[in-house]
Amino acid sequence: MAVAIRLSRGGAKKRPYYRIVVSDSRSPRDGKYLEQIGTYNPMLPKDSGERVKLDEDRARHWLSVGATPSDRVHRFLDAAGILERAPKNNPKKGEPGEAAKERAEEKAAKAAEAEEAAKEAAAEAEAPAEEAAAEEAPAEEAAAEEAPAEDAEEKAE
Repeated sequence: MAVAIRLSRGGAKKRPYYRIVVSDSRSPRDGKYLEQIGTYNPMLPKDSGERVKLDEDRARHWLSVGATPSDRVHRFLDAAGILERAPKNNPKKGEPGEAAKERAEEKAAKAAEAEEAAKEAAAEAEAPAEEAAAEEAPAEEAAAEEAPAEDAEEKAE
């Protein structure tokens, strides 16, 4: 018989409360258990002493007999100093998924195309700018003459 130290859920809907129990690993999560060795109330603040209550002597006894703790209970035992738990490393945790990577590549490609188009437009604007400089002076004078006429029309309304 494989013995496990795990959580058994109780409490109301959206108000969880867990018992830390020792049970046969084949029994249902909230089913029959051999012994209750503690409680866990996730609704309390993390710094509260009432959040996790654990009978350390019984936990040590069951571990010596060969019970295997679940991951969450292993964390509780590590915090209590009963059983050392090696920190786990997940290097892909912060990495975006496949679809997000594709969207990023498409966005980068569009940005590169836009940048190239802007460079080309700037290069084209610089070459005829010298020729257009002579033509712009009369055009600016004509625009200055038209602007007061438009202002006068707006005031009349």
